[in-house]
Amino acid sequence: MKQLLDFLPLVIFFAVYKFYDIYAATGVLIAATAIQLVITYLIYKHIEKMHLATFAMVTVFGSLTLFFHDDAFIKWKVSIVYALFAIGLIASQIMGKSALKSMLGKEMKVDDRIWAQVTWYWVGFFVLCSFANIYIAFNLPLETWVNFKVFGLTALTLINTVITVVYLYKNMQDDNSQPTDNQ
Repeated sequence: MKQLLDFLPLVIFFAVYKFYDIYAATGVLIAATAIQLVITYLIYKHIEKMHLATFAMVTVFGSLTLFFHDDAFIKWKVSIVYALFAIGLIASQIMGKSALKSMLGKEMKVDDRIWAQVTWYWVGFFVLCSFANIYIAFNLPLETWVNFKVFGLTALTLINTVITVVYLYKNMQDDNSQPTDNQ
């Protein structure tokens, strides 16, 4: 249910874009993301920081897109979000606290060296997606960018999630071994 709720604004954005235009889709994306927050809170009694950050970015860049009637803002949002994810992972790694370990460490007991490898893998992924988005957004037709944003980035993220889970699972420690605390 939660994953469906996470993708709902993106699906609605795509549908509205196909029937109307980027500006109608952007307005609906802002509204759908706000509704997503409300529904998430009503169901789970908690809103994750990532959802709040996403809502803030969608609202700011979406509003700029609508106000200036310039789709460049909503296109930049995608790259900025991915860049911020990369920066957040780098910062957590530098501070000696793997953000990925804090999210998944209870379910997957692996050595801190593995968490560091996975973190840097995702940093690279986010940077690559950020630059790919910039290239596609500003060098290819809008239709191509929308399809890339909705299907390409979603598929790439799902594929990388599967790769990560398989890698973590392969490197899981048994219950008798002691995980290390070093990053």
